[in-house]
Amino acid sequence: MEDGKSTRVLKIILIIGNAFTAILGLALFAVAIWVTVDSYGLYPLAGVTGKDDIFAGSWIAIFTGFSFFCVAVFGIFAVIWKHRSLMMTYLALMLIIYIFECASVITAATHRDYLVGNSNLVKKQMLRYYADNSDDGKQITDTWNRVMQEVQCCGTDGPIDWITYTSTFKQNFPNVFPWPLNCCRRQNNYEIADQRSCKVGYVGSMFAKGCFGYIESVFSNYTWAISWYGFSVLIFVFFLLLCAMVYYLKL
Repeated sequence: MEDGKSTRVLKIILIIGNAFTAILGLALFAVAIWVTVDSYGLYPLAGVTGKDDIFAGSWIAIFTGFSFFCVAVFGIFAVIWKHRSLMMTYLALMLIIYIFECASVITAATHRDYLVGNSNLVKKQMLRYYADNSDDGKQITDTWNRVMQEVQCCGTDGPIDWITYTSTFKQNFPNVFPWPLNCCRRQNNYEIADQRSCKVGYVGSMFAKGCFGYIESVFSNYTWAISWYGFSVLIFVFFLLLCAMVYYLKL
């Protein structure tokens, strides 16, 4: 009698748990799409270095998120129908998805520090590719021009980057302008407010802060969305699988 009562309790827990897992899976699916779409438009900064694993993790999370939803719905019917074969199929599929999601979480978390752990990699990339005529150079140049104007910043750590270090920009435009024109403040019509003052470094006519803080925050947001939310889903599914195993043994 008690064994039957405990089985019924497990059944209720699994039905509710799988329903919640389905919701978590759809949320993970949506979050992963948000990262993959890259609404901030900073993928070129990761793609050029070949360290775009944060986005690779998001592609995996798209698969796992939708798979969690589908298998969780399947699990509800498997629990209700009390079929051992269906429960075994459910457990096997969940375990496979679980492993893939672990890969997604680890991939995103570990490569975030490499990409934006400090400003050196971003700075090196900027100095090498900005104003370069290659396809990668054009993507990086367009990305930096947009970021500098939208965020009102200049360089990685500040305008001094363009003066202190050797860069493709300096080689292509020697003695013309110490930093890109997009470091200069603009009027409403997009014309440079005071080009002469910007050239000599007058603070009121140019952007004095660096862009790395913004870039770091964007990639951190992407990473936390994929890794930490994914990790919370994994913790919940882990305990759900334990309950499902016990339920399978009681069938």
